[in-house]
Amino acid sequence: MMVKKKFKVDGMHCSSCAMVIEGDLEDGGANKAACSYAKQELEVEFDEKKLDEKKIKEIVQKSGYKVVSSS
Repeated sequence: MMVKKKFKVDGMHCSSCAMVIEGDLEDGGANKAACSYAKQELEVEFDEKKLDEKKIKEIVQKSGYKVVSSS
């Protein structure tokens, strides 16, 4: 089942930061990832059988950023 979740991400400074996160999440199994560095937000669409919130947070952290909250 596809799910969409939003996350607040700390540490993004520019569109390149957002593109790094989007690419890493899509490589990590997300169907779609969209970041806004201006809003410090990330929206991820993913299959719960392939990816979960914990793994998303790990991927963002490995990219050099921090998830501060989710909704």
